[in-house]
Amino acid sequence: MDDRNRSLEGGCLCGAVRFTAHGRFGEVSVCHCSQCRRWHGAPGPYTSVRRDRLNFHNQRGLAWYRSSERARRGFCRECGASLFWDMPDKTYTAIALGAFDGPTGLAQAVHIFVADKGDSYQIADGLPQWPASHHGG
Repeated sequence: MDDRNRSLEGGCLCGAVRFTAHGRFGEVSVCHCSQCRRWHGAPGPYTSVRRDRLNFHNQRGLAWYRSSERARRGFCRECGASLFWDMPDKTYTAIALGAFDGPTGLAQAVHIFVADKGDSYQIADGLPQWPASHHGG
């Protein structure tokens, strides 16, 4: 079995957003773009799953912010937790690793948008670094 094929549960700080993501998860990308750094207060580690494999048990607090022409960001309107981002014309949703309950078994694989990296930290883990998205974004 692929070690990224599983079910993981997660949610926000207050419980107003709860979800289960099923299936094969995308590689973990640590995003250094200015939007992710502002969204999280630091670089944002994300994995992704097909949107039809993301099931909500509670979405009372779920809100979406259109952060650019191409993307939107999902968060809890009650506690402010940063949870998701996606591009409505794509079939996947990116999930912040910190939104999952407990260990995920997923490991960081790549740093993206390092051309936008903040100057207050260094990247010294030896993982590949892409100036923009390694998927051409």
